[in-house]
Amino acid sequence: MPELLEVSMIASVAGVIEGGALTNKRPFRSPHHSASMPALVGGGLRARPGEISLAHNGVLFLDEMPEFSAAVLDSLRQPLETGEVAIARVNHRVTYPARFMLVAAMNPCRCGRASDPGFSCKRGPNVRCAAEYQGRLSGPLLDRIDLHIEVPAVTAADLILPPPSEGSREVAARVARARDIQTERYAGMGLPNVRTNAQVSGALLEEVAQADSAGMALLRDAADTMHLSARGYHRVLRVARTLADLDGAAKVGRIHLAEALSYRALTDEVRKAA
Repeated sequence: MPELLEVSMIASVAGVIEGGALTNKRPFRSPHHSASMPALVGGGLRARPGEISLAHNGVLFLDEMPEFSAAVLDSLRQPLETGEVAIARVNHRVTYPARFMLVAAMNPCRCGRASDPGFSCKRGPNVRCAAEYQGRLSGPLLDRIDLHIEVPAVTAADLILPPPSEGSREVAARVARARDIQTERYAGMGLPNVRTNAQVSGALLEEVAQADSAGMALLRDAADTMHLSARGYHRVLRVARTLADLDGAAKVGRIHLAEALSYRALTDEVRKAA
């Protein structure tokens, strides 16, 4: 209910609430890549909330991410850290909540074929071409994205394969159980307003995501090899803690840390290629 009220109040301020009725769905916002900074983070004459606030407690989806203005993308850095955005004007300052899940999609390169088997880009080596295109995204912004996944193209043959054994409904049930585990954990620690691992501070995170000795050894080695920043280190811990919750495990293990680290390996490869 508190999340529902927050979403509805933001929609009311923005003037997009339908018929004055509360919604029971989490918001999903998908702005076009031509969106301006005021449209994305908020602003205008009356300092109205932007897409990131309208996506509060929901999902902000950015398709063709490198096509967004670099300044617009970098304006997401502070809200991704704090969960709110401050809009300053000459005579007043407004702060809106903006705790959203950022989901972004992009082609590997400008033509989108750098990953195709046997394809040779005219611009140069495929890896270099892809690195230049993906280099439009700043390092600090990429450091704030927890999961970097390469999705291969779907062929016609793939469309006739039988559906996976675990469908969307089963995955949704697992996610709901993991969220319940997190809510109960932090409520038991006297933090009823903290509902997910994404909301906890670094100090508390290190306490609840403390790994076994094998996991810590892996994390130390990976931190040196992958040159993890302090932010990247804590984000790996958050993902590992969430993976353990999905498994129903009380302790973060080496397997959870290994999987969390694998989601940052793709970005590490792109940086080296650039």
